Amino acid sequence: MSYPMAVFSCINAMVALVLAFLMVAVAGNFYQDVDVMWGDGRGKILNNGQLLTLSLDKASGSGFQSKNQYLYGKIDMQIKLVPGNSAGTVTAYYLRSEGSFWNEIDFEFLGNLSGDPYVVHTNVYTQGKGGREQQFYLWFDPTADFHTYSFLWNPAHVVFYVDGRPIREFKNLESAGVEYPKNQPMRLYSSLWNADDWATRGGLVKTDWSQAPFTASFRNFRVNGCVWSNGVSSCNSSNSSDKAWLSQELDSTNQKRLKWVQKNYMIYNYCADVKRFPQGLPLECTVRIRTNS
Repeated sequence: MSYPMAVFSCINAMVALVLAFLMVAVAGNFYQDVDVMWGDGRGKILNNGQLLTLSLDKASGSGFQSKNQYLYGKIDMQIKLVPGNSAGTVTAYYLRSEGSFWNEIDFEFLGNLSGDPYVVHTNVYTQGKGGREQQFYLWFDPTADFHTYSFLWNPAHVVFYVDGRPIREFKNLESAGVEYPKNQPMRLYSSLWNADDWATRGGLVKTDWSQAPFTASFRNFRVNGCVWSNGVSSCNSSNSSDKAWLSQELDSTNQKRLKWVQKNYMIYNYCADVKRFPQGLPLECTVRIRTNS
């Protein structure tokens, strides 16, 4: 029995719609995944939960946090940063635990004058102590479209990714006496706020409030991680989803990509700042040097 081509076209269209729906479902829904915590209406969930925007004006910024806490995970978010003259503004996207001796894994996007590049500021805190800054330029305009910014956090290392390309790795060097973020579940946070006392050229360039409101946009929040609830990890369950990320390392291809970014786009590395550390570089810097030599 033969069918008209129009029937097959209709079936194909329906299949495409179903696949599109499934892809969106995998990406999550901001109504289900996050809470807008501050900003008095400046943080907005739009498009049936598929888009979130944060805005900043002279009165206030805004921010949201994930409903779940995670103890290890692979987390992706597509972000379109504040366009135009964004000097003085910071779009923060980070994982953080609670308490006075918290752990934290940071992306901070430091705004700049129109035409000048954003600075991607990264940091890792353990037991409330940071000071592990690495900064980068990007190889594209992060305000023209959405790009994917990711954390891989597992027992072996923390890796920062931009569009799937690793830009930084913080290894677990506990065996050498370096503290590593573990045992404390972390929540995802994001905020847009004014930091013109330090964000752009060390605070020399101030926020131009005539350009307000400043807006950053977020979509496709994806988490493949160990949800922490009532002291129990979802990864302890035999029914937990694929956990390949939990033991994921950087293969030779990604190690080359990491070196390419750090050679061509890194603009600050605390491990190379000998003037800042006259008593000697932090332990993880010297351990890494000995390991790689």
